Amino acid sequence: MNFRIEFDPAVFQNKINVQDRVLMVGSCFTEHIYAYFKSYKFTCLQNPHGTLFNPISIFSAIETYAQNKLLDNESLFNQNGLWNNWDFHSSLSHSDKELTIEKMNQSINSAHLFLKETDWLIITLGTSFVYEYENQFIVANCHKVPATKFSKRLLQISEIEKSFEKMMLQIKSINPNIKIIFTVSPVRHLRDGFVENNRSKSILLHVVGEFVNNLDVFYFPSYELIIDDLRDYRFYAEDMVHPNYQATKYVWSKFCTACIDGKSRELMKEIDQLNNAIQHKPMHPESNEHMLFIAKFKSLSLDLANRFPKLDWSKELAYFSEI
Repeated sequence: MNFRIEFDPAVFQNKINVQDRVLMVGSCFTEHIYAYFKSYKFTCLQNPHGTLFNPISIFSAIETYAQNKLLDNESLFNQNGLWNNWDFHSSLSHSDKELTIEKMNQSINSAHLFLKETDWLIITLGTSFVYEYENQFIVANCHKVPATKFSKRLLQISEIEKSFEKMMLQIKSINPNIKIIFTVSPVRHLRDGFVENNRSKSILLHVVGEFVNNLDVFYFPSYELIIDDLRDYRFYAEDMVHPNYQATKYVWSKFCTACIDGKSRELMKEIDQLNNAIQHKPMHPESNEHMLFIAKFKSLSLDLANRFPKLDWSKELAYFSEI
């Protein structure tokens, strides 16, 4: 008897190669997937603005990268001793105004240069709810400003679509060959309320369904894999809101099959072998058996460095050469 229904996401015709460049922007679920990409030596950049949740702020940030639109001092405000910007996450705030501007502008400029050469842009949408400061503009982060300064509302489908179209024009103008993967975060925003969270996610799922009709725009169902496939609280962290390690690893495995090409997946298996070898703690490090073990993985490191010279193998080569 089966106690769950497993499904496999549709396999992409165009797949990600390990030597492609990947820019990732969006909610905190992005961080988990980014960590897997980095562990397998993909060239990637994540969340230059810090963690973003709503589509308007996400699309606006990507427009900023496309235009390389730098900030000035007037764009900052001080709250609780920190200088902040309404479009950035508080992780980029600082007590020194000049350092804040410098850090944020460096992040924008780095993202601009990366976006121009990026093969894939992965966007993870988190919520359709937005906060407007004094009914003037949508903020990406409230920065602990009193709640009375904000009004909360649910985005309209039309304004999300309009913002998406603006973003597409900007990024295609500097990188016409870029391909975009959308995913909806499985993190549950239950502080909005159970009913409200589902309304919010349904809007995101609807608009993304419209976006994928666009050439070079794809959808990966991370939300459905957690909510409909795993469908069990044991796959959540203690807060019962964020997917746990098992869940994100499961989503990553499905992502690899659907979105990453075969040669890259074979390389990833070899990287796993190297990582396992580095983690290995020998009982008798002076033994011939262990020396053969080290020689084997040193040879593998050298082979991979020759086959994939654009990737960074310094850690592996240094480790197996020192022993």
